[in-house]
Amino acid sequence: MYLSYFLLCLYIVHALANVEKTIFVAPPAISIPTAHPNLDDLSLIPLSPLHLSVRTRLNASFPTDDAANGSEHWLLLDGLSPGARYEVRICWLATQPTAFSLDTFTLQNVFDNPPLIGSLSAYAYARHAEIDDLEHQKLVARRAKQSPGLSTSTEDRASILFLRIFAAADYYTLDKSLMENVPPVLVDIILDPYILNIFPKSLLPTAGYIIVVAVLGWFLSGYVWQLVLKLVISAEDGKSKQDRQPKTKTS
Repeated sequence: MYLSYFLLCLYIVHALANVEKTIFVAPPAISIPTAHPNLDDLSLIPLSPLHLSVRTRLNASFPTDDAANGSEHWLLLDGLSPGARYEVRICWLATQPTAFSLDTFTLQNVFDNPPLIGSLSAYAYARHAEIDDLEHQKLVARRAKQSPGLSTSTEDRASILFLRIFAAADYYTLDKSLMENVPPVLVDIILDPYILNIFPKSLLPTAGYIIVVAVLGWFLSGYVWQLVLKLVISAEDGKSKQDRQPKTKTS
């Protein structure tokens, strides 16, 4: 029995999932002007407790001297609960090998750092050229649902972070076109709040499943043990009876 478990373990292969994440604590809420220009004018994809995930395509590139970490992207984390722990995960297909790195910054961090504000501005200008007015309005509406007071007040108080994502192509191929033109990477970006700042909410069903299996295993193991014990005792009794029977001599 133990040998079977040992042999099974030999076939367990450690698998690295295509997931990268960053864990952070939401900053205190601050006053954010709603008059233009405002955060909506950046056309960043927002994530919030009302919109925990988004599926999109991110441009990637091979590292260069000017962009050592690949292509840069910015998102907005809005409507956070101050002091609460969160994690942001990015998941992508194994058929698109990419190295992602994630960082979060407060508004003050970005505005006080010229390289960061320059990078954010350049990305915002590129986003304006990339998306149409309809897509921009969808992004604004998505954020407005999180903060309904935006349209009626001159200021809004919210806990907000900027999320910066670098995407670097992580493959080599003899296909010259793929080496020269890296295709956009299909990704899922997920904002996952922690329960009591300890446990990711998305893992709650998995934890429940493990607990149920463990409890059932505990009770079933007792039943199985008793069954096996009875079989062993029965086999030993049968063997002892055979040993006690007189042996007949054959001529």
